[in-house]
Amino acid sequence: MNKFLTLTVLLLLGTAIQAQKQVSATSPDKQTKVTITLSDRIYYDVESHGEKLFERCHIGLTLADRTLGEDPSLKGKKVKAVSEIITPIHPLKSSRVENDYTLLTLTLRGGYKVEWRVYNDGVAYRFLTELKGDVEVVSEDGTWQLAAPCQLVLQQPNSFMTSCEENYSVVASNEWKSSDKMSELPILVMGQQQKVLISEFDLFDYPGTFLRSNEGNAFSIVQPKAPLEAEDDGDRRQKILKEADYVAKTSGTRSFPWRYMYITQSDTQLPLNTMPERLAPANAIGPTDWIRVGQTCWDWLNGIPFGPDVTFKSGINLDTYKYFVDFAARNGVGYMLMDEGWALDTRDPFRTNPEVHLPELIAYAASKNVGIIVWLPWLTVEHHMDLFEKFEQWGIKGVKIDFMDRQDQWMINFYERVAKEAAKHHIFIDFHGAFHPSGLDYKYPNVLTYEGVRGMEYNGNCKPENSLWLPFIRNAVGPMDYTPGSMLNYQPERHHGRRPICSGVGTKVFNMAVFVLFESNLQMLMDNPCRYDQWPDCRDFLTSVPVNWDETRVLAAEAGQYCVTAKRKGNKWFVGGITNNTERDLTLSLDFLTSGKEYRMTSFQDGVNAHIIAMDYLRKESKVSSTTTLPIHMARNGGWCACIEE
Repeated sequence: MNKFLTLTVLLLLGTAIQAQKQVSATSPDKQTKVTITLSDRIYYDVESHGEKLFERCHIGLTLADRTLGEDPSLKGKKVKAVSEIITPIHPLKSSRVENDYTLLTLTLRGGYKVEWRVYNDGVAYRFLTELKGDVEVVSEDGTWQLAAPCQLVLQQPNSFMTSCEENYSVVASNEWKSSDKMSELPILVMGQQQKVLISEFDLFDYPGTFLRSNEGNAFSIVQPKAPLEAEDDGDRRQKILKEADYVAKTSGTRSFPWRYMYITQSDTQLPLNTMPERLAPANAIGPTDWIRVGQTCWDWLNGIPFGPDVTFKSGINLDTYKYFVDFAARNGVGYMLMDEGWALDTRDPFRTNPEVHLPELIAYAASKNVGIIVWLPWLTVEHHMDLFEKFEQWGIKGVKIDFMDRQDQWMINFYERVAKEAAKHHIFIDFHGAFHPSGLDYKYPNVLTYEGVRGMEYNGNCKPENSLWLPFIRNAVGPMDYTPGSMLNYQPERHHGRRPICSGVGTKVFNMAVFVLFESNLQMLMDNPCRYDQWPDCRDFLTSVPVNWDETRVLAAEAGQYCVTAKRKGNKWFVGGITNNTERDLTLSLDFLTSGKEYRMTSFQDGVNAHIIAMDYLRKESKVSSTTTLPIHMARNGGWCACIEE
């Protein structure tokens, strides 16, 4: 090589090196690190506890007239250590959440920033823009490149139109093809040493995120286009007639949603994810003392009471609902949820079924300190947004809104409009036919729960083998309306039952344990009062379980296989454990109890024949302490649960 050519190569190399700028940030404990490389686009790597998890990932926002993240030019950076304590309004896991992280803000030429948070247990990033007027976001580049092949746990719909109730599928990252179905969020990355839960948060005026394979152990964000024209298709669906060529038209000055990676070294950490609390927007509705979380009776799956104490004709009528209200009042249950049928026409929320005598029922329930919740399809709410004012006058406490089944920008904005209007009139919301929680319930704490899960409404198709993923994935990102609490129970191969006599898959104790294990600010009692009264010991346990907690500890767990969790409210502990189709023998340490104290434990375990007859169970009372080592047995598709008190 001659001297001239050598000099040219060196100059070109020098220019290329100079064109790349690296910036890094490390977590407070120095175990997690993100390295950002500014080159032709914004790249980043993530490593944690000595292992490279993601490499050469890249991010960007393509607007109608420019691409943020293309040939980025750094104007400045700021690094800040943040340490604070968060006290959630509705503490699903803990009444005290530590929020310690390193904040890295990169200011780039072109009117935008990228903000990073590096936690001991994760990494999050988001775009912030300062652009004039409105902007059209044509697409978002969010590409994760795995450092090594691994298993992915996905929920894969057929299209963007989905209620997010698909079963989970386990897919090898190097076998997920671009032609295969995309996945909803959240997804679980099952690395050899560590696992990563990927989701989004602070989602407002912007479409929800799906992920599609890029092949080669990589996957990227895809989003539904913004709808421009739609028409009603019945009482609960819409047809999209025309879409925009962009995914969002939004303010040019704003923060975009967080994309976060919750990183764990043990499966016992996954159900303890508090990234939502740590990334949450501020409460926008002011005082929240009017919002009462708790349990609710429900009539949809098992709405026909029967037995010697039922002297009336059961159905959608005043006597039946009074029967549910009386049960709620006797057992300290705060609400009665009236599903489809309370209104004479699902399209008209103001014409009530005359058999129900709604004003009389509301007054009767109020006299017993029981609140009434009513169900409506979302289209009825959209066409009658004044219903919240009327419902407040009637004395209705909450509304279950169903069948949205979309995550485009218009529908995301519908969620917020509903939450805001309902809050004005002191009404809380349960969103069914919904996607995963993404921050709305923190900005509007009157949003108590979401479905977006294959729950007990699926009867025989709600199997423990799928439900075992929920503490590690769906419920790990926010409240989940699984509608638990079945008293009629079958093993999967023997299951039968249809409305109005529905049953649960898994043992009776499995169906009790999920009441402790699964998190929701509004927890359903899916069965009929007459069946709960057949098993008063089970009834008394279920109705005593709180929905908000001071402390949560996972005692034993393997993602998708089994999970045992202990939760404290005040000085009382509840423990719930479930397993998949494999029976388990585990040994639990009760060292979370206060040292030097003796406790009374009431426990429920699978009976000796529960592997065949799922109804079989055994209730025991015993004395325990912090030094107790407790062996437990769970039958296949079974569980174990207990209440521990002084």
